[in-house]
Parts: sequence; C-alpha cells; structure tokens
Amino acid sequence: MNRWNGAPDNPQIAVVMPALNEEKSLPLVLAAIPRDLVTEVVVADNGSSDRTAIVAQDSGASVVHETQRGYGAACLRGIAYLAERPQGPPDIVVFLDADYSDHPEELPSLVRPILDEGFDLVIGSRLAGQRESGAMPPQSVWGNRLACFLMRRLFGARYTDLGPFRAIRWSALESLGMVDRNFGWTVEMQIKAVRLGLRVTEVPVSYRRRIGASKISGTIRGTILAGSKILYLIAKYGLTSTKPASPRPSIPESVSTPRRVA
Repeated sequence: MNRWNGAPDNPQIAVVMPALNEEKSLPLVLAAIPRDLVTEVVVADNGSSDRTAIVAQDSGASVVHETQRGYGAACLRGIAYLAERPQGPPDIVVFLDADYSDHPEELPSLVRPILDEGFDLVIGSRLAGQRESGAMPPQSVWGNRLACFLMRRLFGARYTDLGPFRAIRWSALESLGMVDRNFGWTVEMQIKAVRLGLRVTEVPVSYRRRIGASKISGTIRGTILAGSKILYLIAKYGLTSTKPASPRPSIPESVSTPRRVA
C-alpha cells in the first residue's frame, strides 16, 4: 500500500466483531482475517448461550462481554475495550459480523482508502459487490435502498448500503459520539459522518449466506424493529435544527474503485 502522508508507518488495525451464539461460524471468520495486517481481534460476546466466547479465546481473539442485547451495545463494548488498552487505541477499527456472511479476506480493500487516500470512513457495499443468491432477503435489499435514498435526499450522501463490514479511523470514530445500542448503529454512523463533514467512501464487497439464522432479517419481528429504528433515526437527524455539513464532491458512477459519498 502507498501510504498518504498522514498515515502511520505501522498502523494498528483492530477488528471488532459483535457475536451472539456464533460458535459454528466464528472459527471460519477468525481464520479468514488477514492477521498480517490486523493487530488485534475483539469478539464482543452479546450474551451467548453456546461456546462462542470459548471458541473466540481458543482462536486467539480478545473477548469482552456485553449482557445487554443489541448490535450497537456489543460494538460500543468493543470500542470501550480498545479505548482502555494499555498500549492505547488502534489507528483503525474494522467492524465485521461473526456469521461468516462477509468475506474477511477483503479487509485490505476496506482499509486501503484510509491508508492511501486519507479517508475517514469506508463502507463495504454489498449492493455494489457480488452477492450469493439468497444472501440478502428482499426486505433487506429494499430496506437498504430506501434508507440510502432518504439519506441522499436529506443529507446529500450517496450511500448504496448500510453494510456492517466497514473501517473507520479511530479519531473519526471518537468524533461521532456513537450511542445507538441496537438496530440503528450503522445508519447513525453514516449520518453523523456526513453531518460532521468526514471523508467517506464505499468499496464493493462480497456477501454470502450466513451460517445460522439471522437475528434481524430472519424474523418478521426483527425486520420490523430494525426498519422502524432506521427510519426513526433518519427522520430524527433529518428534522433537527443542526444543518448537515456541506458534502465534498462525490464520485457516484464507479463501483469498481472506492466511491466517495461525502
């Protein structure tokens, strides 16, 4: 990688993985993470009743526990752990699901725009990448498209997805002041990034059928709750008095290379 002049020579890159009953998929995810690039993997066990925590520890990951259920709650617990490390926080944090739906080996393409071009946040877009048939149910596809359409109209951001596989500079993550503890985590991050004027881009990522049943899109209740929370947050931030930062010029056409969305 050709590092931009603000990038550290030996960047510390940490992965945070929220996990709830993922003992079957977790070994595959951990084995696929490029450990020559990643300095620490943090599995945030969200109250699993299976051997998720044990499997994570046996594979060399750091394990933290968050008993309050919620994707955002688990992410926040992982972030708190990184902030309190004796060696200090990492330079970049990558968020990755533990169900093996993402392709961890594609992690270098997520951090490259940060290291080479000075971006603050990189979203892995499943809708711009290659998806295995059935990996995203129709309600997920249309829900993501609706959310991205609304964010474009309200905030001027040309997102294509709310994908959980993403990388962010630590200083940028701190500036966001993330608070959502469940379904609104991804959209909160993307809205706040635009409103603060952070440099944001997307890269296409691959996506496959997850191992096990989805806790959100796999149930009617989960789908309704997630969709409602996402729309609520878009409306909340869209109607507040604080004006969004003027978005930087975007590159909306190409999806084979990083596309700037703010």
